[in-house]
Amino acid sequence: MSVLDLFDVTADPSAEPGARRTSRAKSAEAFRTISEVADELEVPQHVLRFWESKFPEIRPMKRAGGRRYYRPDDVLLLRQIRQYLYEQGFTIKGVQKLLRESSGPRLAPAAPPTVAAKLVAAVPRDQHRELLLDLRAELASLRDRLRRSLK
Repeated sequence: MSVLDLFDVTADPSAEPGARRTSRAKSAEAFRTISEVADELEVPQHVLRFWESKFPEIRPMKRAGGRRYYRPDDVLLLRQIRQYLYEQGFTIKGVQKLLRESSGPRLAPAAPPTVAAKLVAAVPRDQHRELLLDLRAELASLRDRLRRSLK
C-alpha cells in the first residue's frame, strides 16, 4: 500500500496492493499519461521511455513540453511487450523480431507459460539465475542419460 492510499477515501481495501485508485475512472478509449500507464503495467516510467526507443511501433502523442499521451492501442502493445519480456522471458531483440515478422504492429497471443517460466515466476527475482542454472544442469543430466540409454 502506498502513502497515497492512506489519504484516498475512495480506496477499496480489497483491491490489489499497489493498484492506483482514482475517484473517476477513465473510459477505455481515453488517452493515458505515462504515469497512468506505468502504474497499470507496474513498470517504472523510464522503462516505457526506453521501450519507445527500442520499439518504433510505440508512438505516444506528445504535447507541448514533451508530455506523453498513450492511445489505447499503445497501451495494449506495451502490455504485450511487457508480457513477452517479463513473463515469457524474451529478449528485446526477440520481441523486435516478433514485431517485424507479425503481419501488423501487434504481437500474436502469448503461448501458455512453460514449466520453467512458472518456476521462475514463483522464485524471487534475485534467485532466478541460480534456479535457471540448476534447471540447465538437470536437463543436461537427463540428456546424457537418454544418450546412454540409446546406445
